[in-house]
Amino acid sequence: MNGPGGVGYLPPTGAEVLLWLMGAVALGSAVLVVTTRQVVHAALWLVVTLGALAGCYLVLTAELLAWVQVLIYVGAVVVLLLFGLMLTRAPVGGVAGLDSGNRVVALGVAVATAGVLVSAVVTGFRDAYADLGAAGSAGAGSAGSLGQSLFRTWVLPFEALSVLLLAALVAAVVLSRGDLGER
Repeated sequence: MNGPGGVGYLPPTGAEVLLWLMGAVALGSAVLVVTTRQVVHAALWLVVTLGALAGCYLVLTAELLAWVQVLIYVGAVVVLLLFGLMLTRAPVGGVAGLDSGNRVVALGVAVATAGVLVSAVVTGFRDAYADLGAAGSAGAGSAGSLGQSLFRTWVLPFEALSVLLLAALVAAVVLSRGDLGER
């Protein structure tokens, strides 16, 4: 049976099925990151989320990005988060006094913030183009051309993310240290 234009239905390939499964794992664990009540469990679910994203990169044959994801985000960022939790004496379990009951308002603010961020990224990078070389040339898609593209075109978002992570760590230290204002 042929569909419109004489093209029949093609069953999904193994790579497509694996990509869908990894995406489902990443999405499910990302939801658990923000809904769990224990901070250490949230950090461990973050490891699962970032690992599933690295798996998606592997399925898409972007091995360099997969290793960058594992080494930098899973290895460095999550370890930094866990060390920040341990060094600041933050409560590991759930704390009953921290729930303000404004979940509906918080969900509305989160959706609005996500909308603003997505629209800003789409608007800002709509015309961005990363030339990775000609399709038939030896350097097309190589680590060298990808590195040049990252450090010429995409260096500003990476640096902004590093500043954001540093600010979040400093804010976590300041907020968790209750004895700083008692001097």
